[in-house]
Amino acid sequence: MLPIDAAAHSSRWRRRHPVDKAVLGLGLTALAVCLPPWPGAALVLVTALAVLLGPAGVPGRRLWRAYRVPLGFCVTGALTLLVRVGGPGGFVGWADGGAVRAGELLLRTSAASLGVLLFAFTTPMSDLLPRLVRAGVPAPVVDVALVTYRMSFLLLDSMRRIREAQAARLGHTSRAAEWRALAGLGATAFVRAFDRAARLQAGLAGRGYDGTLRVLVPEARVSVRFTAASVALLAALAALTLVLERPPT
Repeated sequence: MLPIDAAAHSSRWRRRHPVDKAVLGLGLTALAVCLPPWPGAALVLVTALAVLLGPAGVPGRRLWRAYRVPLGFCVTGALTLLVRVGGPGGFVGWADGGAVRAGELLLRTSAASLGVLLFAFTTPMSDLLPRLVRAGVPAPVVDVALVTYRMSFLLLDSMRRIREAQAARLGHTSRAAEWRALAGLGATAFVRAFDRAARLQAGLAGRGYDGTLRVLVPEARVSVRFTAASVALLAALAALTLVLERPPT
């Protein structure tokens, strides 16, 4: 199980309905995209971080391990705005106003990523995917997503076991051995993936699979109080952004 998925299963908000958490987490993401970068995205970033570390109870180290990957993409995308290619000043040079645009983009994307992580750290996929059928998503699409989600963990576990077996047989002692081990890992994982898929198909056929996977979903109700508080928080952030953005008279 991935660390973010394990954190979602042990989250304080695990028993809450996904709609409650979607309103808050995805609402913060929408505000980060729609509001001005300063101070709107900055306020969203601070708020999302406070909710994650506070009421949601996400450990700081685990949050950083999950956040550093999208943050790296955010920084990489922002750095490209610092330079320009072509123009009268030469083939490559510093872009006019590039630092401001890079900072704005970094604020937007990093705040939006925290909003998505708030939803991901509190909502297991096993709670979300089966409920998508009720939301109008075709059942075959949800079934494919469920099987893919499950098979991805099995594939990662198989790769981990293969790597451990290779290390126990001194398969990583040199650069050449590393390349041979990597080739063997890819070939073995490929064969095992097809074997697991074939066994899964045979198992489903033996159990009378009719095109729909039926799974048990934990009972949960949409909390009107929690949703109203989330909407109030989002409205307060939007209003505070407009107040702080307005120049003093």
